[in-house]
Amino acid sequence: MGKLIVIEGTDGSGKSTQFRRLTERLAAEGTAFEKLVFPRYNEESSALIRMYLGGEFGSKPDDVNAYAASTFYAVDRFASYQQVWKDYYQNGGLILSDRYTTSNAVHQASKEPEERREEFFAWLYDLEFRKMGMPAPDLVIYLDVPIEYTEQLMRSRERETGTRADIHEKDLCYLRTCRKTAAEAADYYGWTRIACIRDGKLRSIEDIHEEIYHLVKMCLED
Repeated sequence: MGKLIVIEGTDGSGKSTQFRRLTERLAAEGTAFEKLVFPRYNEESSALIRMYLGGEFGSKPDDVNAYAASTFYAVDRFASYQQVWKDYYQNGGLILSDRYTTSNAVHQASKEPEERREEFFAWLYDLEFRKMGMPAPDLVIYLDVPIEYTEQLMRSRERETGTRADIHEKDLCYLRTCRKTAAEAADYYGWTRIACIRDGKLRSIEDIHEEIYHLVKMCLED
């Protein structure tokens, strides 16, 4: 089998920027890899995700329970694995992914009461990695940013791109819970956490990138 490395973070954490910076650097070095970005909004397998995030099943995240919503995303990942990267991965290839099952652990587990989140974490692992046969990540790097910073980053992104927030991004109370849940998931699954705030200030893109790059290179050499 190959290796699967995942970059994860709550909305507005700069995850996509860091993923792009990492893939560009590895490509420039001549490292062979396949890159994935989830959800795959342009694919048929993401139809239920688009309906869910667009508010067709309810205007609030809690209108669809954690288990039902998780299956929407799991199906999209399963389709991707079967159609796109299964053979490459099984023949020893490196896969770099912007989000993965990890996102369900952050966003969907947040809908569960605190005392039942570990039960959900166990269910999610069993669903995707055992029953559906998806590969488990070799390394998950989680970017941790306090909600007051992520809100500023999301609003700035919306202005720059002309996009509108989905039902997750609009609900700041939900996003606060997601950050707490992400910390619980990181402990439960053994993710590597990167603090993006230092001395009360947001670290530079390059500073965070260097830490990510170091972790990835260590994983590849292992």
